[in-house]
Amino acid sequence: MAQGMKIAIVDDEQDMRQSISQWLALSGYDTETFASAEDALKALGSDYPGIVISDIKMPGMDGMQFLKKLMGADSALPVIMITGHGDVPMAVEAMRVGAYDFLEKPFNPDRMTQLAKKATIARRLTLDSRVLRRELSDGGQIIKKLIGASPVMERLKEDILDLGQADGHVLIDGETGTGKTLVAHALHAVGSRAGKKFVLVSCGAFEEEALARRLFGPMNPEDSQLPAIEEARGGTLVLEDVETLSDGLQAKLLNVINEQGTPAETRIVALCNMQEQDRTCEDALRPDLFYRLAALRITVPPLRQRGEDILTLFTRLSEQFSEEYGCDAPQVSAQEAAQLLQAPWPGNVRQLINLAERAVLQSRRGGGTIASLLMSDHEDMQPVMTTEGKPLKEYVEAFERMLIDNTMRRHRGSIASVMEELCLPRRTLNEKMAKYGLQRADYL
Repeated sequence: MAQGMKIAIVDDEQDMRQSISQWLALSGYDTETFASAEDALKALGSDYPGIVISDIKMPGMDGMQFLKKLMGADSALPVIMITGHGDVPMAVEAMRVGAYDFLEKPFNPDRMTQLAKKATIARRLTLDSRVLRRELSDGGQIIKKLIGASPVMERLKEDILDLGQADGHVLIDGETGTGKTLVAHALHAVGSRAGKKFVLVSCGAFEEEALARRLFGPMNPEDSQLPAIEEARGGTLVLEDVETLSDGLQAKLLNVINEQGTPAETRIVALCNMQEQDRTCEDALRPDLFYRLAALRITVPPLRQRGEDILTLFTRLSEQFSEEYGCDAPQVSAQEAAQLLQAPWPGNVRQLINLAERAVLQSRRGGGTIASLLMSDHEDMQPVMTTEGKPLKEYVEAFERMLIDNTMRRHRGSIASVMEELCLPRRTLNEKMAKYGLQRADYL
């Protein structure tokens, strides 16, 4: 069942409404009932967080008219129609108009539950996709996704805001898993091209001939899209793993860049993964192409350089996964916080995401520790932490800040509840919040 999904039941017969509602409620669904299509339309908006089950034959506005109204407002809303026995032509017409599926009276309740499950999962995917698209077109939202207040992250956000307003091509480098693609999205979203096309091509995912067609054409007759250079015209073309381009494709790309002139009609943002290897992106690309792409440059910092951001990220991620899996987030001890801060993180944020999910699943089963997960990721890591390389005071302060931040978020800014849980007098709590830059308003 898709969590948080509603089911709107529309039927003029009260007994039918109630029986459907009771059956679905027993299956764990949140239902709401309407005696007429007119009443339902007042409550069902274009982003309704659920699905609709409606009878076809109703007085006033019938089910077919209702379906057409719903499809006009949101063509991706799953609507399951209930038809009379043997009324196949009407069911076929409903499917043609856009119904998700239909149930023929008398129907099997288990069949209805199965359909509802499939439809709510589809609806959740649709709504999540819409939210993502909105976020990826909203520069402010994307900047918020770059979680962290470390000096290197503050500098990264400033670079994005500055370079986003420029028109030159950009080279983004950094270790694998640091979030280079998210930075590319942010660059596009905060600049003048925000409303234009954003096209992303993973250069390492194609054979050379297929990549040449995808980037420059000509496309095959069966292809439904334009070459990326044409598709992104006026907007932003992002080239992931640009270091994998062959010499021939590098020459073609350079020709395209030269033909565009200045300012470039299409902005190219190249992502390079070679910073952690012996060779750099400058080594992998021909010099004339490198200097054109690196007219503006951003280096995304590795996780190990981001200090307390590691704890902030782990907390946010574990909260998200605990909500998804329906369990409590794992509690982090002071020693585990120190281990998180001192881990080498070769996989960067991507590795931290994986660790947070495994920690939540492990916590749900009631066993294991975050330390054991870290040890399995880094076999050479010592289980007992020392203060080498960093004063103990810094570890203690990082843990203290995380503890207050977690507790404030859990109690939604209730100072009294936080004081009680942490056994802190109000003055001490206020002083520590001021010290760590925590504002009560951020938790309300």
